[in-house]
Amino acid sequence: MDLQRNIVGRLGVRTMSKVINIQRTQATDHHRPHWNGQSGISVIEVLVATLVLMVCSLGIVGMISASIVTNNRNKLDSTGTMLTQAVIERVKSTIIGSGSSSLVDCTGTTWTIDTSPGGAALTGAKIDFTETTPPTDYHMDYVVRSPCSSTGAEITTYDVRWHVEIVGAPSTPTNTFLITVGARMKGHSEGNMFYSLPVTFRVMAGN
Repeated sequence: MDLQRNIVGRLGVRTMSKVINIQRTQATDHHRPHWNGQSGISVIEVLVATLVLMVCSLGIVGMISASIVTNNRNKLDSTGTMLTQAVIERVKSTIIGSGSSSLVDCTGTTWTIDTSPGGAALTGAKIDFTETTPPTDYHMDYVVRSPCSSTGAEITTYDVRWHVEIVGAPSTPTNTFLITVGARMKGHSEGNMFYSLPVTFRVMAGN
C-alpha cells in the first residue's frame, strides 16, 4: 500500500508540474505582440500622405515666389512709367520747340531736357534703345535710390530717352508737337518674368 501511495503521489506531482508549465506558456504567449498584414498598409498610407503633403507644399512655395517676383516687377514698371510721365510734363511746361527743362535724379545729377525737334532714334512709334549714343540732352541715366537721396541704397538705373517732332512737318508744319518718351532698366533682360519691356508714351502738345 505504501508503494502504491508513493507512486500515485509522484504521478500527481508530475501532473501538476506539467499543468503549471502549460499555464505559464499560455500566459507568455498571451503577452507576445501579434502582427498582421494591416501594419504594412498603415506605413504605406503614411508615406503616400507625406508625399502628397510635400507636393502641395512645393506648389504653395512656387506661388508665393511668383507673387513676390510679380510684385517687384510691377513696382519697377511703375517707376519707369512715372519717369516717362515726368519727362513729358517737363517738356509740356516749356515753350516746346525752343525751350528746355531739367530733371534731378536721386544722386543729385541734373539732366537737361531739350524740347527742340529731334532727339533719340525711333523704331516705328517706339524709342530705339539699340542706338548706342543718343543725342545729348535727349536722354538720361536716371539713378533710383531708396530713399531718394545721395546716401540712399541704389535700386537701379533707368535709361530714359525722348524724341520731339513737329506734326505735319516738313510739308505742312503746325504748332503741335508729338512727344515720344521711353524708359527701360539698364543692365537687365527684358520681357520675362522678372523684367518687363520698355515703357513708351506718346502725346501731342502745342504752345
